[in-house]
Amino acid sequence: MGVGTGISGLLRRRAGLLGTRLRQRRTQRRVFQVGTVLCTLALAPSAWVWISAGDRVGTVESAPSAPVAVVFGAGLDQGKPSPYLEHRLVAAVDLYREGKVRAILVTGDNGRVEYDEPDAMFTYLTGHGVPAERVVRDYAGFDTWDSCTRAHRIFGVDRAVLVSQDFHVRRALALCEAAGIRSYAVGVPELHDETWLYGGLREVAGAGKAAVNAWLRPDPVFLGPKEDGIREALASAAAKQP
Repeated sequence: MGVGTGISGLLRRRAGLLGTRLRQRRTQRRVFQVGTVLCTLALAPSAWVWISAGDRVGTVESAPSAPVAVVFGAGLDQGKPSPYLEHRLVAAVDLYREGKVRAILVTGDNGRVEYDEPDAMFTYLTGHGVPAERVVRDYAGFDTWDSCTRAHRIFGVDRAVLVSQDFHVRRALALCEAAGIRSYAVGVPELHDETWLYGGLREVAGAGKAAVNAWLRPDPVFLGPKEDGIREALASAAAKQP
C-alpha cells in the first residue's frame, strides 16, 4: 500500500467519524428541542392557573365578604372528614363566624351509598356552630369542574369565597371563574409532607384537565334540575339581620 493510499484511507475514516459525531449532535439537539417543547406544553396550563389567580388568593382574614363559601371535598376517614378536609371546614367555620359569608355550599362525592362527603361536611359544620339552614349540600361534586359549574348552574352562585388547600385552590379559582363565579380563594396551609407533595404533583396533570374544561366548558357528570338551597339559605340570613 502506497503512502497516498494510506493517507486517503485515514482521511476517509476521520471524515466518517466526524460525520457520525455531527449526526449524533444533531440527534441530541433534536431530542433537547422536543423535550423543551413537551415540557413547555406540560407546564403551560400550570402557568395559566397561577396567572389567572392573580392576587385573589389569601387567608380568612384577607377574604372579602361574599354571599357564599364553597368548600370542596377532600376525602373521608371512616366516614368522617379527612385531616385535609377538616382543615378546609375549619376555615369555612371561621369565615362564617367572622361574617365574611352568609351561607356555605359543601360539594363533594356521593357516588356510592357508603361514601358521602357532603353529609360528613354538613355534620361537621353544624356541629361547630353553623346553623343547618345555612349549609347547602351538593352531592355530585365529583371533581373541581363539576363542583364549580354546578355551583353556578344548579345552585345559582355568582360570587363566592372558595376554600381548599393552597396547592389546589388556584385551580379551583380558575375553574369557578370559567364557570361564571366571581371568586376569591382561601388557601389553607399544610405541612409540606408527603401528602402535600403528592397533591402538588397531581396539580400539574390537574391543570391540564382544567385548561380543557375551561375551554370546552362541558356539562358535569350529573347536571339535574336547579335547586333553591342557596337562595333559601341567603333569605334565612337576610331575615335574621337587624
